[in-house]
Amino acid sequence: MSETINWQDFSKVELTVGTIIEAANFVEAKKPAYLLKIDFGETIGIKKSSAQITVNYSCDQLVGRQIIAVTNFPPKQIGPIMSECLVTGFYQQDASVVLAAVESKVPNGSRLV
Repeated sequence: MSETINWQDFSKVELTVGTIIEAANFVEAKKPAYLLKIDFGETIGIKKSSAQITVNYSCDQLVGRQIIAVTNFPPKQIGPIMSECLVTGFYQQDASVVLAAVESKVPNGSRLV
């Protein structure tokens, strides 16, 4: 079982909705991945990320899709790119990832509450 957290701990994590505006193969990655540009609205802007989601999604399927990401982690160097957010998802039994997403379209930059 995971450690129990309180509301203050949870409120520190900025889980934010954004729309993928670009997706490309991340050819330099050790494991198959995509490079993503995600629009989080006016306040946060556009952020880059890499995501190992190639099993369940093509680049064409990703562009225009709203996702949920952690937007307040510090940038992290991943190969030649600086990842600026963490795209969230769930592992399946085969270790592939299904993206966490919203049920209906919401404004980019909306936070999970």
